[in-house]
Amino acid sequence: MITKDMTRDLIGRQAVDTHGAKVGKIGQVYLDERSETPTWATVNTGMFGTKESFVPLQGADIDDGAVSLAVAKDEVKESPHVGRSDERLTGSEEGQLRHHYGTQDAAAGRSGHGTAADGTAGADRGRGASDDAMVRHEERLRVGTESEETGRVALRKYVVTEDQTVTVPVSHEEVRVEREPIDRDGDAGTARSGAMGEETHEATLHAERPVVDKTTEAVEKVRLDTRTVTEDEHVSDTVRKEEIDVDDPQQALRRDRDARS
Repeated sequence: MITKDMTRDLIGRQAVDTHGAKVGKIGQVYLDERSETPTWATVNTGMFGTKESFVPLQGADIDDGAVSLAVAKDEVKESPHVGRSDERLTGSEEGQLRHHYGTQDAAAGRSGHGTAADGTAGADRGRGASDDAMVRHEERLRVGTESEETGRVALRKYVVTEDQTVTVPVSHEEVRVEREPIDRDGDAGTARSGAMGEETHEATLHAERPVVDKTTEAVEKVRLDTRTVTEDEHVSDTVRKEEIDVDDPQQALRRDRDARS
């Protein structure tokens, strides 16, 4: 049960319906002017929380940090769009709400006016049954933003094969025959003059050949990063406003102005 002492603690809490579905956050709490018992509250509903609807606090309670209402979410969505001020509910406005939700006043036979408990400044709309003033209302657009997932980007590493050609200089040995004549009177070295016979000399040849080896090296780091880009987007919707015309077939206003002039 919602008591007077719990009034301030209700504001800003999440409201849930009879099935535990989220309805919206409590905006203002309205007290009965006689008993000061919390009777009504406004909840921010609709896209971006731009619509305010009245919900009854009769039968409501705080459960696990949320305000558990005794009405269904669909009832809140279909609640009458009464002309609400920031301070009071008139008797006729409260009557429309009670008729919609099927609630009754705690004190039989009376219909108390609701007064906002948060003290928000605003024009006084409900002055009493004897006030003949007509109040004009307008709808205003309240636009916010919400974050949603628009896509995902992933880094994927895979292996590709490509041909690579590298030029490598290689060398090899070649054999050549050198002939050195021996003079008759010269030094023949180890050659023995007059000795004949078979003899063999061998030379070992060498050549370089390319040798291919592979190594794996780290060449760069690649990571994903995000940045926020702000751009203007135009949002359009239709709003309603009330107009007040004067039905004065007898031109009473004109006569009154002429009399005062």
